[in-house]
Amino acid sequence: MTRVTFQGGRAGDAPLTWGQRAIWNAIMRTVPGDHFFNFGRILRLRTPVPVERARRAVADLVARHESLRTVFPVSDGEPRQRISAAGELDVLELADSENPEAVRDRLEADTFDYPAEWPVRVALLVGDGLVSTVIVVFCHLAADGNGADVVVRDLRLLLLRGVLHTPPGRQPYDLAGHQLSPAGRRAGRAALSHWTTGLRRVPPTMFAERRAAPREQPYWCALLTSRAADHAARLLATRHGASSSTVLMTAAAALVGAVTGQRVCAMMPIVNNRFAAADRDMVTTLAQDGLFVLDLEAATFGELLRPGWQAALSAFRHASYDQVALDAAVAGIGVERGEPVHPYCCFNDVRFADLAGFSGPPPGEDLVRAAMAETTVVWSKRLDQLACRFCLHVEGEPGRLGVSLTGDTAYLPPELIERFLWALERLLVEAAFRDVPMAELPALLSHAVARDGRAVRT
Repeated sequence: MTRVTFQGGRAGDAPLTWGQRAIWNAIMRTVPGDHFFNFGRILRLRTPVPVERARRAVADLVARHESLRTVFPVSDGEPRQRISAAGELDVLELADSENPEAVRDRLEADTFDYPAEWPVRVALLVGDGLVSTVIVVFCHLAADGNGADVVVRDLRLLLLRGVLHTPPGRQPYDLAGHQLSPAGRRAGRAALSHWTTGLRRVPPTMFAERRAAPREQPYWCALLTSRAADHAARLLATRHGASSSTVLMTAAAALVGAVTGQRVCAMMPIVNNRFAAADRDMVTTLAQDGLFVLDLEAATFGELLRPGWQAALSAFRHASYDQVALDAAVAGIGVERGEPVHPYCCFNDVRFADLAGFSGPPPGEDLVRAAMAETTVVWSKRLDQLACRFCLHVEGEPGRLGVSLTGDTAYLPPELIERFLWALERLLVEAAFRDVPMAELPALLSHAVARDGRAVRT
């Protein structure tokens, strides 16, 4: 372990930003399993650099981004962000024979000490005095996925050039001040109105029916990997003037309706909130839940895609808000309706690029249908705790789509999780080449059985 010293700019103390408060609440709900929110990045260097240069780059990185030198104490019951102008960070130095993924997993496995520990952990893999790989693990209070990508980009440039001349993005301390301003409060009230209006017209929860006894580890996750689904989603996005992410969310909402029998679907997409130029390179957690509300009373799936796109835009536009005020408003709506209101139905697309078109001619029907034979669905993990019942996670790159579904097995038994993923692919492929009647969706959910820990189409 080596200790590197950093000298930053200002020190300060401020309330949490809205995004920080949202993730703080999520973290607190999962204690003691809150290490679930830790995540890492692996930076492999084409040209290894001397150890001292890597240490200096890490110190300069922490100095550049205030969120990396911030702790989160609780004062009078309220968490705050406290920035230090200078300090020391322990950096783990290991032999380059170590497996980077295993090192990342070890660093992710321990919960951060939020009031006392810097919210970033760094390991260097070293051989013959040269660093070949850098592993960076984040507390989610310091960064979301987009912020982590900015950190990795800046670290790479510091390792190559030794200096960065461009200023960093807006800092969380400044964002907290803006959110307390009149303009920030107006935006927060508009978002609150969107949420309260939506939550008054949706079912109290999307998954109300307990279908089975929960398993010993109640949350199971399966991953679908599909070239066919990627092609089909992009074909539909191009045809309907939408994004492939919105196509996927609309398809998921339609199938949730087929599972539950609900005619209005409420889904909570995680929105990165980096629409303003000043925030695109910001290292913090800006992402918050949006509220996507879609009326499923349509004759065909194709008829859902335009209202799905409009509902998604409204959700994205109103996904930055004061979490404390929203929590109070949601509790009030629960009192009005005589029961708690929460969709427990989430959607998270973490792809770096959402491409609708194709670089060459679009794939034909024969190619897309043939690609279905390559699709796999495998179980990936099981969790003890998660504050949701249905979480659909999208990853991958153009040409290969990865969709994982984590479900509460009391409401989504494992066989239903599997069938949902197969049905999602089938719906996208069918809809790419014909207008699928909504009445067909329940039948799409009967196309998989479990065998030897994998899901297979029957």
